[in-house]
Amino acid sequence: MATIPITKRGAEILKAELHQLKTVERPTVINAISEARAQGDLSENAEYDAAKDRQGFVEGRIQEIEGKLSAAQVIDPAALDAGGRVVFGATVELEHETTGERVTYQIVGEDEADLKLGLVNISSPIARALIGKEEGDTAVVMAPGGEKSYEIVAVHYR
Repeated sequence: MATIPITKRGAEILKAELHQLKTVERPTVINAISEARAQGDLSENAEYDAAKDRQGFVEGRIQEIEGKLSAAQVIDPAALDAGGRVVFGATVELEHETTGERVTYQIVGEDEADLKLGLVNISSPIARALIGKEEGDTAVVMAPGGEKSYEIVAVHYR
């Protein structure tokens, strides 16, 4: 099985969600199933059906997170020393070459990506265009709206 890159912060978030699912969600669902069973006829019991559906979701999510964590290659961006190159986990300051607009992105794993927070997926077009580049280089991104050029202003490992 291939390893999945994930930042240290991303792994901690997944571990916290797994802990929440196992210690809070799972017992709550089991309790709801018990209460619904106590009401009698299960064939017409909507609470029982809803609780069983919820249990399926919780157990599925637990398996999904455990699988991701077992295949994860946890990378601590603060411990990286890539000599100023853009690598997984790096935070990159960019300047749009046409508009002069500045943006900052951190290249993260699929589960951590959130563009509103400046976290871009390693397999996104912008991340693919940035990987391997250095400060001062130009990255050309093939975006849905057309080709965009960015100058790499700074690369940080934090």
